[in-house]
Amino acid sequence: MITALGFWPLDKIGSEFIPPLDEGDLMYMPTTYPGISIGKARELLQQTDKLIRTVPEVERVFGKIGRAETATDPAPLTMIETFITLKPKDQWREGMTTKKLTQELDRLVKFPGLTNAWVMPIKTRIDMLATGIKTPVGLKVAGPDLSVIQGIGQQLEQVLTQVEGTASVYSERVAGGRYIKVDIQREKAARYGLNIADVQTVVTSAIGGMNVSETVEGLERYPINVRYPQAYRNSVDGLRLLPIITPSGARIALADVAHIFIEDGPPGIKSENARPNGWTYVDIQGRDLGSYVADAQKIVAENVDLPPGYSINWSGQYEYLLRAKERLSYVVPFTLVIILFLLYLSFRRFAEVAIIMGTLPLALIGGIWMLYLNGFNFSVAVGVGFIALAGVSVEIGVIMLVYLNQAYDALYRQNNGQLTREDLHTAIVNGAGMRVRPVMMTVATVIVGLIPIMYGDGTGSEIMQRVAAPMIGGMVSAVVLTLVLVPAVYYLWRKKQHGI
Repeated sequence: MITALGFWPLDKIGSEFIPPLDEGDLMYMPTTYPGISIGKARELLQQTDKLIRTVPEVERVFGKIGRAETATDPAPLTMIETFITLKPKDQWREGMTTKKLTQELDRLVKFPGLTNAWVMPIKTRIDMLATGIKTPVGLKVAGPDLSVIQGIGQQLEQVLTQVEGTASVYSERVAGGRYIKVDIQREKAARYGLNIADVQTVVTSAIGGMNVSETVEGLERYPINVRYPQAYRNSVDGLRLLPIITPSGARIALADVAHIFIEDGPPGIKSENARPNGWTYVDIQGRDLGSYVADAQKIVAENVDLPPGYSINWSGQYEYLLRAKERLSYVVPFTLVIILFLLYLSFRRFAEVAIIMGTLPLALIGGIWMLYLNGFNFSVAVGVGFIALAGVSVEIGVIMLVYLNQAYDALYRQNNGQLTREDLHTAIVNGAGMRVRPVMMTVATVIVGLIPIMYGDGTGSEIMQRVAAPMIGGMVSAVVLTLVLVPAVYYLWRKKQHGI
């Protein structure tokens, strides 16, 4: 009954891969809709940077939009990356935390068509390299038709906003790009003595530019690119009026030999497992990752009907969580098997091994309650803490059992095997009493050593707190296990063995 009550908070503790790390700085990674112009994107970047800089805790802001000239940063024009350097925490306003600061920034930076995401820089970069998803939860819709994928993504946007804990949802418009198309009319071009290559050369050099030479600056070389001024090519009407010189010397416009128009198309095509993909980014707050995804999967299954040939894959940190659960599903049993094997080598009797392993769950109760009271979720760090707790608890139990055996053996030899219930009780109490001080010193040493980790701060402290919490709480219940429960179970076993 005590064990059952001790495990009461078990289903009230959430799950996550790793706890949110406070790296000391922030990263603002909103997403805009496709089709945004370079001028508007530049203006939006400047406006968001200025708003973020007004917060007193912000020291510097540096934003980037679009992709750099590198294969490792394939960022589209629709994604902004703003690095926010924060002042030291002793210069923050009283009572301000990173969570409160993020909420204040989210309320401050609000633009139509801009989906906010406030993340940690290093962690987000690692997540994007591993899964491509910058938010804690992501959905990858796969199928043959991009327009259908986009429709499914828009349904997910509407459905996922109903899930408790959703901070923002954005689904990529995989078929919502805008392109200026130049369709050369062969017959019209032939009337002026032009072929396809002639018209394409004009389009290439006038709009895209052509390298005509290079300048040498010491050891550096820079290409000289020539193209028409921006005023001639910043609109479809302007492109229609681009001048072309025919072989006969006549001056005509590009519209005389080509049809110029705007056409819809995919801004970029992503694929996984040889299937086109559309991604949905979901940022969450106030909930653990495991329970959120469980509720979201249920709502999506009830409200989103997938056509044949289309599938939804849950990605982001959720992928890490599934892998961690799968790994722990055989790491933990394997650890217990090793403990059982070592205990058997020590005692050579299954009964004594069963006494320690059967009472081990009581040692875990303190760790579970410690997690519940501190509001921590189950994670890989917590799993490591519980594995360490199991080892320390078993070690203390082994020491207790060794002294109980010594007291029993001395009594057995003294009475030539003729034991009474009172003699057995006295021997076990004496044997357990000899271990009170060592057990208390061991437990106190562990707890005192972990308290600075439990209540410290700084980068990485969130991980260490999750490792320390199960051990601190478990050491408290381990005292009850070692000093009360093990001697009591040992007494019942020996009494039954002798039939007294």
